[in-house]
Amino acid sequence: MEQKLYERISAWMEEHREELIRDIMRLVRIPSVSDPASGTRPFGAPCREAMDEMLKIAEEHGFVTENYDYYVGSIGTGEKNWENMIGFWNHLDVVPAGNGWKYEPFHPVQKGDFLIGRGAQDNKGPAVGMLYVMQCLRELGVPLAHELCLFVGCDEERGMEDLAWYRANYPCPAMSMIADSGFPVCYGEKGILEGRLAGRSEWSGAVLSCTGGSAGNIIPDLARAVLRKDGLVRAELLERLAGEEGKKGGKSAEGKEEEAEGVLWMEETAEGLVVSARGRAKHSAFPEGSRNAVHMLTSFLGSLNSLNGADRELFQSLALFSEGYYGTNFGAGYEDEVSGKTTCAATVLSMEDSRPILQLNIRYAITDDPERLQNAIRRTCGDRGFVWEAQRNSAPGHFPGNHPAVGILTDLYNEITGEQKESFVMGGGTYARMLPNAFAYGPGGLPENERDRQQREKLFCPGCGGAHEPDEGLNVRQLLEALKIYALGIVALNGCSLKMEEEE
Repeated sequence: MEQKLYERISAWMEEHREELIRDIMRLVRIPSVSDPASGTRPFGAPCREAMDEMLKIAEEHGFVTENYDYYVGSIGTGEKNWENMIGFWNHLDVVPAGNGWKYEPFHPVQKGDFLIGRGAQDNKGPAVGMLYVMQCLRELGVPLAHELCLFVGCDEERGMEDLAWYRANYPCPAMSMIADSGFPVCYGEKGILEGRLAGRSEWSGAVLSCTGGSAGNIIPDLARAVLRKDGLVRAELLERLAGEEGKKGGKSAEGKEEEAEGVLWMEETAEGLVVSARGRAKHSAFPEGSRNAVHMLTSFLGSLNSLNGADRELFQSLALFSEGYYGTNFGAGYEDEVSGKTTCAATVLSMEDSRPILQLNIRYAITDDPERLQNAIRRTCGDRGFVWEAQRNSAPGHFPGNHPAVGILTDLYNEITGEQKESFVMGGGTYARMLPNAFAYGPGGLPENERDRQQREKLFCPGCGGAHEPDEGLNVRQLLEALKIYALGIVALNGCSLKMEEEE
């Protein structure tokens, strides 16, 4: 590592800290949830606004931009030398805000070193950060062997149709790095299988609605059922939920309402008897530590003696399907040494024509067979009167783990941080799976210092502060450290061929 270059890069980044924060906040204010059905092509007006704003920011920093029909935008120096280009890829779309926020999701606020708002961490902060990396190297006059170009898309969270369209119409860089992961190099990603379980039977008129979850890749933290007013049902609910009403929540230090996790409660409204469950949200690719509100609600309702037998059976089936995160209830458990366990999470519950619909988000191990998975799900749900309807299968992504770039960037990270981490495979899905010769590299996973821990404990409740969680927070100190690593990493790749090399 060239210590003097590191010091120059560090000084530049620290000098531009406040400007970086302001640019990130400009993007976080835009509620850019991808919505192809909105009528504004391709992914809705907010995504178009986010693309326009990002390209405007880039132009203000002296870069040349291109807008590929609002699917993808590029930020660089003009003419592109695709054969000698390192492409950086980030996304501007975000998951829905969801529930349980203490702060306003699209009114970003800075609290100490944290910038709080939906998309600050995933992935608008890193997107702006990569722009600053390129500007830093340009202004410091650092010699580079490869051309750099930043690409931004607007449909990563929903299905990556932005990248599918781009690849069908435009060339790709010789090598691509995705700043949407943890350090060091993530050279492989599990496959993503999505589908839904549709009930053949209808709920009786006693169940007016049953919903939960806000997006296919978030463990639901809130689920609600509306039951028809009935004296026996009401009496059993009051008896079973005695004392829970007081646990619903309280006031935060700022005076805002907070709802407690792990609580079920009932409210009698003009609509009916409303039963609610509060869980803990997390990204469905990393479900450990979450609490699925759909499972809480359906397992409780499935135990009510005052409901008729058919309704109870539907709730019991949904409880079975939403229990756990590793597919064992479907007889679909699988694990390999390369990528770990296949995960299977129930993420969205809805009703169609009085029939229950349950969305599954599955991240299958690199050596797993998606057809094996689907056959196991079909057998289990078929026995309980449900039909499996597959919606999307995104094959696993894999970059050769012995490519020189993997070793160079991993060693650099460990040298700077003093850690001994190894490159890895993960369950999260990034643009790397959609691009040739691509892998993810940071900017997350940096070690916290004592100040970081103290701020996090003060600002965020359990289950909050992370990507896809309420009160999503970006640690700006850590982002700046990550950008320094990125800048040095680009320089370290000067002597590295960008050509794909097959593993032995």
